[in-house]
Amino acid sequence: MATLSQWVAGARLRTLPIVIAPVVIGTAAAVGETGLFHWFRFLLALCVGLLLQIGVNYSNDYSDGIRGTDDERVGPLRLTGSKLTEPKNVRNAAFACFCLAAVLGLVLVVLSQAWPLLLIGVAAIFAAWGYTGGKNPYGYRGWGDVYVFIFFGLVATLGTAFTQSGTFTLTALLGAVGTGLIGCALLMANNVRDIPTDTEVGKITLAVRLGEHNARLAYVLMLAVAILLPLLVTGTFPWMWLVLVTFLPAAAPSLTMLRQAELSKLVIVLKQTGIVNMVYAVLFAGAILVPMWLR
Repeated sequence: MATLSQWVAGARLRTLPIVIAPVVIGTAAAVGETGLFHWFRFLLALCVGLLLQIGVNYSNDYSDGIRGTDDERVGPLRLTGSKLTEPKNVRNAAFACFCLAAVLGLVLVVLSQAWPLLLIGVAAIFAAWGYTGGKNPYGYRGWGDVYVFIFFGLVATLGTAFTQSGTFTLTALLGAVGTGLIGCALLMANNVRDIPTDTEVGKITLAVRLGEHNARLAYVLMLAVAILLPLLVTGTFPWMWLVLVTFLPAAAPSLTMLRQAELSKLVIVLKQTGIVNMVYAVLFAGAILVPMWLR
């Protein structure tokens, strides 16, 4: 039986910034528009995002494990592939996360009256399972990056903003695209590391399609575009220039991706990219909120 620490490791906590960042950015963009902050809605949105991401991680663990994709995997612990617990237990953990996310999401929709998000929430859960689950998983055909960009970039950020203010703004959209690109960069780093094993088992990720060299360059380009995008709203939020500071923590993982030939050593890039995403979100939110507080 897997221990509690192994279940926690299987949840892959290093990937959680991918959902924390869009909630922070979406909330800040909405507060910058209305001046109102609904803290309970913020917490609900955060919990929904965390549960969906953990559910996705367990779902991928289960689906890749039963397909044999993780038999020779290099990187974070996989519960199913390592045979630490029955596959059905990992599958049930994923479903439990999805169900709890659905309940909390429904509460959030009722409180905010953001009814269109009901359908989007259902689509997010089905997409989360279909990433590597089912008979024809789209994550095995190179569409996983699109899923991350749409649901953990656009939907998470704009959905959060909508539950706070009932509106969308250009600032929220730019933040959504930016954090979505950083999320895609995290997935790209993960998939570059796994190119040999994924190719062997027929998992054709975008990294496999691009090839190792181009995939490494794509990682750096995604981070650069994400960091530069907020400059488009410096006319409204002059402090948005602060987001350029994100280039500092982005330098180390970018250089590792460009220079480190040994794929197993790219594991550190996942943690570093998560830090980049959080720094980006904090600076983005601070550029909006700090001037408001200083008035």
